[in-house]
Amino acid sequence: MPKQNNIPTVPLKAFIKHSLEILQNPLPFHLQNFEKLGDIFRLKIGLTNSVFFSRNAALAEYVLQKNQKNYKKSKIQTQDLAKYVGTGLLTAEGEHWRTQRRLIQPAFHKKQLNKLTESINNAISEEYSKITPYTVVNVFPVFNDLAFQTVVKSLFSSAVDQNSINRLQYITEAAQRMMVKELRQPYLGWWFTASGKIKKHIDLTIEARQILKTIVNERKSSGKRADDLLDMLLDAKYDDGSAMQEAQLLDEILILFTAGHETTANALTFTCQLLAQHPEWQDKIFDEVTSNKNQGDDLMTTLSASKLCKAVIEESMRLYPPAYFIDRVNIEADTFDGMHFEPDSNLLFSVYEIHRHPELWEQPNAFLPQRFLDGSQKFSSQYFPFGAGPRKCIGNNFAMFEMIVAINQLVSKFKIYPHFKTIGITPLITLKPKNANLRFEER
Repeated sequence: MPKQNNIPTVPLKAFIKHSLEILQNPLPFHLQNFEKLGDIFRLKIGLTNSVFFSRNAALAEYVLQKNQKNYKKSKIQTQDLAKYVGTGLLTAEGEHWRTQRRLIQPAFHKKQLNKLTESINNAISEEYSKITPYTVVNVFPVFNDLAFQTVVKSLFSSAVDQNSINRLQYITEAAQRMMVKELRQPYLGWWFTASGKIKKHIDLTIEARQILKTIVNERKSSGKRADDLLDMLLDAKYDDGSAMQEAQLLDEILILFTAGHETTANALTFTCQLLAQHPEWQDKIFDEVTSNKNQGDDLMTTLSASKLCKAVIEESMRLYPPAYFIDRVNIEADTFDGMHFEPDSNLLFSVYEIHRHPELWEQPNAFLPQRFLDGSQKFSSQYFPFGAGPRKCIGNNFAMFEMIVAINQLVSKFKIYPHFKTIGITPLITLKPKNANLRFEER
């Protein structure tokens, strides 16, 4: 059996030397190693621990799809994240995950999303009414609130007060910030525990679960239906005819908040920054929206016809993928293209680097939405904005639907101008924007 010595190793001393840089932004460090060592390298992060970093798209496709049964998620999600959000679709493994996926999948079918169109459209309109034209606005908080409100309205319709929404949003974001510290500074794990920081944030998530429990119980006792995601989750039945237990339902709702709002907010922010830099695409989307309105008022029909808008969003997620890395651990030893991985090897795929690989993309750093005008399917072996394989994001249709509505509405109302020199990034659990200062002028 071939050994792992054909994969270059970055020593522990290099990790320690660059630890402060990595804490702020690990991507330049990874890029430097990719350019020096090739499309995969092993990074020593402790005396006995190491991680394989890869921008090899073929290996990613093999791990995520072709041999996915031999791979599981790492403890980053199944333990580190799970302690804050519970064990739901994003963090579950094995038969538990498969059971939950079969149960919840129907709630995210396109025909079910039809029922949510009005609430999503209204939530977006309400947030845009808060934009002050002709002033410079940091647009990320606008999209962050928009995406959170969209998740809330899709889950609960209007049956939740603003104070509860604000508290849920604060807790969700605080838990993510804490987890980033744990991941970037593993050597301080003892201090995070001893100082009570981890306990403080776990207590916050317990508070969030209590808020959600109250909302769920009020819906159950009301006897009324809203045909929102909560009703769909309450209606869902396992093969034996039973419904989700309360604890599991709360886990799934917490994960919808965690996975469903920040990634969308990031993608919308980066998309608007790119549109500000490329006003010709604003004009193209505006013309497309105008043409689609002339064809009728049905929102789902309009969304299906928004090919230019969708291509812009897909190109934005290529350049700035919100889920910018994917991690897996192999269960049994595995070999791919001469590379051997012992059991329990940690593999981390840089989606950011795969999406910009010079051997995979023409003009990889350029904004060229036209490459996606025929859809993204032809790039399926190298384009992973929602992951790939059986564990591809269950909410991908929901997210794309929401983003097309949001961009169409925004471009219909405003012209967008940049107030930044370059697009900055802050890689945390997701890839977040750094300097999204824009100015909006009414059309």
